[in-house]
Amino acid sequence: MTFLRTLEFLGLSLWLGSDVFLSFVVAPGAFRILAGRDQAGAMVGFGLWWMHMIGAVCGTVILVARLARTRTFASLATPAALCVVLMIILTVVSQHAVSPKMVALRVQMGSIQATAADSRLLVEFGKLHRISVSLESGVLLAGLACMFLMVKELSSAGR
Repeated sequence: MTFLRTLEFLGLSLWLGSDVFLSFVVAPGAFRILAGRDQAGAMVGFGLWWMHMIGAVCGTVILVARLARTRTFASLATPAALCVVLMIILTVVSQHAVSPKMVALRVQMGSIQATAADSRLLVEFGKLHRISVSLESGVLLAGLACMFLMVKELSSAGR
């Protein structure tokens, strides 16, 4: 039981850590250090793909560990598990609905840096970027809520 609960916390910690690291270290650093916005965007896009894959794997591990630990499907309807499901949904939407459109727009523009600010392609890219940031913020907030709920469950079980 302790091993399975550890897998749940480890999975959530890795997922949240990767989100925080990409959002607050890699992305700002790429735009500060690399030669141009196009290179920085490519670097962040690469990192985002990996973060999404890590999230999908961690989310699956969390839910499977929870199911194995509790031996009941009802445990997948708890608030903590529903937060994980929400995180997975937001991640999948970001990876499969938003990111491909952003990549296609990047290819059409050739260079985001060289595209006129009033270009409809750049305006659409900006809109998708805001959606992407909102989805990732949702993952982070749901993950923090999940961590709180998992700790609360652990505290309640110890009484």
